[in-house]
Amino acid sequence: MKQPESRGERWVVVQLILLSALLFAPAIAPERWSAAAANVARPLGLGIGALGVLIVALAARYLGRNLTIFPKPKADGYMTERGIYRFVRHPMYCGVILCALGWSLWQTSGAALIISAALLIFFDRKAAQEERWLQAQYPEYAAYRRRVKKLLPFIY
Repeated sequence: MKQPESRGERWVVVQLILLSALLFAPAIAPERWSAAAANVARPLGLGIGALGVLIVALAARYLGRNLTIFPKPKADGYMTERGIYRFVRHPMYCGVILCALGWSLWQTSGAALIISAALLIFFDRKAAQEERWLQAQYPEYAAYRRRVKKLLPFIY
């Protein structure tokens, strides 16, 4: 019996494990930051997290019916370069990374900060696989890729 073609299920499983670890890190590895550090980290984390939520919401809006948890694009999908996709190729990943960083700072959790860094590396690798699939499905993706940064607008 032939196995169905992968949509990137393994990527999704690892992502869910990392996000779960991030969520529970402050409770599993509690620590004390100085009051001064916490007074800076918490509002900064709230702001960064809110920006992440906004970016995810904008990305979902412009993805429309293309939205899927899997990294492989839908066969009947379309390529978008509108909205936030003009500034970053993977705004969903960007937003989740910012949410993770915001959560880590708000929780004043060094363990969560480490997991946030791991998420950045993970999303960079996941995006690389996704881009191979996007390039195969949309020949115009190569030109878009040369113009627009991958995960962090104007930076990377």
